[in-house]
Amino acid sequence: MHYETVFILTPVLSDQQMKEAVEKFEKVLTDNGASIVNEEIWGLRKLAYPIQKKSTGFYSLVEFDGDPTIVKKLETAFRRDERVLRFLVFRLDKYAAEYAEKRRSNRAKATTTVTEEAKEN
Repeated sequence: MHYETVFILTPVLSDQQMKEAVEKFEKVLTDNGASIVNEEIWGLRKLAYPIQKKSTGFYSLVEFDGDPTIVKKLETAFRRDERVLRFLVFRLDKYAAEYAEKRRSNRAKATTTVTEEAKEN
């Protein structure tokens, strides 16, 4: 099954600590047999409303394939970690999975175009 999770980490973390937290949750997934399809770190963004008296947070998105039992283990890891402000894990249906694939390929094209333009200049 295809899944996608978005989680928000507390803004008081350094970049290194934030990356370590993301790697920790990816390790929870891979240790339980999931394969990570895509990872995007969106960075520090303003929250729509304050959460735990914080107005910003580090956003991260991870797409993965795995068994439904993995979701419970991942959510337990999110709840136990005090660095996580909010999280959401949801199953992608076939249309959402196709859209995510298109979005990834468009981002890859945009990245290669920018890289090629930089090489020309």
